[in-house]
Amino acid sequence: MIHNGIPVTTPARTLTDLRRALPRDRFLSALRRFEKRRLDTGPLPEHIDDPDRNELERRMLALCRRHGIPLPLSQRVIGPYTVDFLWPEHGLIVETDGWADHRTRSAFESDRERDAWLVGRGYRVIRFTWRQLSTQGPQVAQALRDALVVASVTRRPRP
Repeated sequence: MIHNGIPVTTPARTLTDLRRALPRDRFLSALRRFEKRRLDTGPLPEHIDDPDRNELERRMLALCRRHGIPLPLSQRVIGPYTVDFLWPEHGLIVETDGWADHRTRSAFESDRERDAWLVGRGYRVIRFTWRQLSTQGPQVAQALRDALVVASVTRRPRP
C-alpha cells in the first residue's frame, strides 16, 4: 500500500521480512518494540519456538548444575497449585514460562492469582521465560543466587 506517497507494508509483513534479514537478537528486539507499540504482528506462528514443559525443566536444571546452584524440587504440589521449581528450605518458587502457553489474558490472570496465593503463604515467586533461560543463562543464574540469599534470611512459608 501507499501512505503519503511512500510504499509501506503491514507490521506483520515487516516482521516477516525482518525475520529473514536480521540476526536473531536484533529481530527479537524489533519484535519487542512492535509489541510495546501494540502493532498488529499477526499470528506469527513461525516466531514462537517455545519448548514443551520437559524441555523447560531440563534447561532449568542444567542451568542450576552449570552454575553451582542447589537443585530444586520440580513439579511439586502446594495447595491447589503445581509449581515448576521449589527450594523448600528457602520458600522460593521459580516458574518457567513459554510464550505459547502464557500469551492469553486468562493465562496472565491465572498466573497472577497463583502468585498472590503463594506469596500470601510466605513463598517468594520469581518467573523466567524460555528466552531468558536460553539466552541469558549467567543473568538468570545470578538472579537465582540473589533470590536464594534473600529467601534464606526471610520468613519461611506456612503450609
